[in-house]
Amino acid sequence: MNRRNFGTRRAWRALSLQLLTSAGLSGALLLAACSGGGGSMGSMTTPPPANANGVAMVTLTDQPGDFLSYMVNVVSLKLTRADGTSVETVPAATTVDFAQLVNLSEVISAQQVPPGEYTGVTLTLDYSSASIVVDNGAGGLTVPAANIINGATMSPLVSPNSQLTLTLQLPSGVPLIVTGGTISNLALDFNLSASDTVAPATISASTVASAVTVTVTPVLVASLTPDTSKQVRVRGPLSSVTNTSAQTSYSVTVWPFFTAAGNRGQITVYTTPSTAFLINGSASTGTAGLTALSMVPSGTLTLAYGTFDTTTLTFTAAQVFAGSSVPGAGLDSAEGTVISRSGDTFILTNSFLEPRAGADMQGGEVMAQDMGASDTTSGGFGHFARQLTVTVATGTMVTEDGQSGTFGPQDISVGQHLQAFGTFGMSAGGRTLDASAGSVRLMVTPLWGQFTSAAGAVATLNLESLDGRDPSLFNFAGTGTSSANDASAAAYTVSVPATLSIPTLNAGFPIAFSGFVTPFGSAPPDFAALSLENFTSTNGTLLLGWAPPGSTAPFVAPLSATNVMMTQATLEGAAVHVIRLGPTQFDPSTVSAGLTFQANTSPSFMSFAIAHRMTWQYQTYSTFSDFITALSGDLNGTTGLLALYGEGPYDESTGVLSVNVMAAVLSD
Repeated sequence: MNRRNFGTRRAWRALSLQLLTSAGLSGALLLAACSGGGGSMGSMTTPPPANANGVAMVTLTDQPGDFLSYMVNVVSLKLTRADGTSVETVPAATTVDFAQLVNLSEVISAQQVPPGEYTGVTLTLDYSSASIVVDNGAGGLTVPAANIINGATMSPLVSPNSQLTLTLQLPSGVPLIVTGGTISNLALDFNLSASDTVAPATISASTVASAVTVTVTPVLVASLTPDTSKQVRVRGPLSSVTNTSAQTSYSVTVWPFFTAAGNRGQITVYTTPSTAFLINGSASTGTAGLTALSMVPSGTLTLAYGTFDTTTLTFTAAQVFAGSSVPGAGLDSAEGTVISRSGDTFILTNSFLEPRAGADMQGGEVMAQDMGASDTTSGGFGHFARQLTVTVATGTMVTEDGQSGTFGPQDISVGQHLQAFGTFGMSAGGRTLDASAGSVRLMVTPLWGQFTSAAGAVATLNLESLDGRDPSLFNFAGTGTSSANDASAAAYTVSVPATLSIPTLNAGFPIAFSGFVTPFGSAPPDFAALSLENFTSTNGTLLLGWAPPGSTAPFVAPLSATNVMMTQATLEGAAVHVIRLGPTQFDPSTVSAGLTFQANTSPSFMSFAIAHRMTWQYQTYSTFSDFITALSGDLNGTTGLLALYGEGPYDESTGVLSVNVMAAVLSD
């Protein structure tokens, strides 16, 4: 196979920087409209008045980037109707950490808006109090405010020039339709990797923060259907509970991210017999959980993870948290990855800290110790910390997401992703969290590795990443029944349940699991899998780039929706030619058949766009066929292709990339 291991995202950053530089790309607004919005709620029986308002539910997510934290303020989100009327859906500034949105979509607004056809979206971001932490492979570097640069003006994004306003126009004929008494969904996707260029291209533990620059050139994707591959998160204070034979649900006022006041609309959260509840540290399921929720006071902060059904236009929760089990409610909280443990204390890395309501982690409490910069950064409500020492005790309540049974502090081991609740403090060694009388929530943790062998229900692999972190960050001492049995990155063992089948793989083939780390002191095996990633269907990310003036004939003629091919020679002539799948990098130019593009027939999210570099105009398309037809017309023999970005399953043996996301940057 013509591939090599990434190890960390730093190599990807270098390739992205080369692409952006060679293409002369300074930013893009990409918008895809997959279908019209609007429809009736399944529980609604009486037609609403013709002039009644509808609900515009706006979700926000992002694609991964080289950032451990990326906190900015969303100060405005306006929808524009075809008649030119604008409606504000975010009435107050909302702090967002885009780095926390890689695997989920947050409901940022569910406001009622006048009915009509909405053809435009205007999003305003404010970087005046931005907190951006880049991944240096050793806990992160906080970028100085003066080094966060506007990609259009090349000046720092500081007051009074700290705001960026992004205006998107939906394609003609495919508006966001809001009908009285119904819910319409607009899904916004902020692509961190494409939106920001980090310099220098190679950042290591020895790089000083003052040497790092982030140039912001926003890339925003929008769709009228949400990305169903991601969970949707709804946060807000409890309004009411309905627990009848006909309906089990509760309603909340939307408070996205760290919001602690205001009204961004109302939403109903439906539950099922399998919905898991964690209320003030106590776990329950289904009707029992909803009954427990009905016992807490109105206004109690809640948090739900689930899915939005585009047919019934309802949100159904798989997990519900309430009271002190919600970050920022009754206790201080920290979410991160365990990198070492000794006795009743363990170290979290790359932690996202959220103090309890009314607490202050700024000023004298935050000590500078990150290579001359603060190790804890604040965007106003949440904070990022390189390392945090957590203490647990026999009284600490421990739960595992989606799992029944009794758990305790011993279930917390190295490599586990978790959220701990307790009380923040300081010691000589730095910031601490005392969870002795609090709780710990163990969360599903992903890992990637190269397959070595399989014996029965146990797979052995060469670990490449654990919870997205490089194996070199972990100290596995104490994880085994003896020191000889401690986990080893070179021979990491995974127990696979009977419901999963270990595929027949050659040594060195990439494999990915999600599950929980084995309790501390109990290995081997080192990890208990819940799911197995099918590498052949994992979406790859393509980056191709040519130096100006670009390639005037990049595709095999004639270009059509059924004939989109690049020869091996064309790929070899590109300054950048790479496909990434998980932690593995492929070079498509090594495939003699070249590269063939075809439409992905079963995507959860679609986006196609053409960017014109000289005018910075962007055309968007709802289908691959429309995109290729337009691209064929634009490539007139003098216009060059500078860059091509795509996402979808990649077959290395045939050189076929099945795309559901693609953007072309042209030289005209």
